[in-house]
Amino acid sequence: MCLGIMILGLGVCIFKLSMLGNDPSSAFIMAASETAGISFSVGLIIFNAVCFVVEIIFGRKYIGAGTFVNWIFVGIFTDFFYGILSQYVTPESLIQRLLVMIIGVFVLSFACSLYQTADVGIAPYDCISVVMSEKLPIPYFWCRIITDSACVLFALLFHGLIGIGTLICAVGLGPFISFFTKHAARKICGIKE
Repeated sequence: MCLGIMILGLGVCIFKLSMLGNDPSSAFIMAASETAGISFSVGLIIFNAVCFVVEIIFGRKYIGAGTFVNWIFVGIFTDFFYGILSQYVTPESLIQRLLVMIIGVFVLSFACSLYQTADVGIAPYDCISVVMSEKLPIPYFWCRIITDSACVLFALLFHGLIGIGTLICAVGLGPFISFFTKHAARKICGIKE
């Protein structure tokens, strides 16, 4: 789980470096944090604190060590990696930016597979969709689209960067996460088929 969280921070950083848009929640938090003049890590901690209210009221069974490690450390790792990589990785052409984004897809997917396979708690933001699908007559897929769409809307209101990377994160990571779960994460976590 900890390895997954660290790599998740790297994945968010790589998407940010591509300048083609981040996943919906990160895009919103980056835009809101920039507007407020705070770092992404501080903005993510505040955002997760708000989401945690929903999790503690409606989704207590999803709270675990992973909830708090994700809450605190994804933003810290993202800021850490961005501080280093932004000095060396500066994609200028569209092809370079697409290449960086594709690398981000694989890194983020691998990280998510590790974090989710460890099964030691759901991040506060991720829990909202799960709780919605339990409490409302709406499948999880649509609940996740609702929460991600809300984040995209708020990112746009804060003049955040929304792009092809955001779209790919919102609808396209699933197959890659499934691949890494089957071929890597389950083996790393010692889970037999």
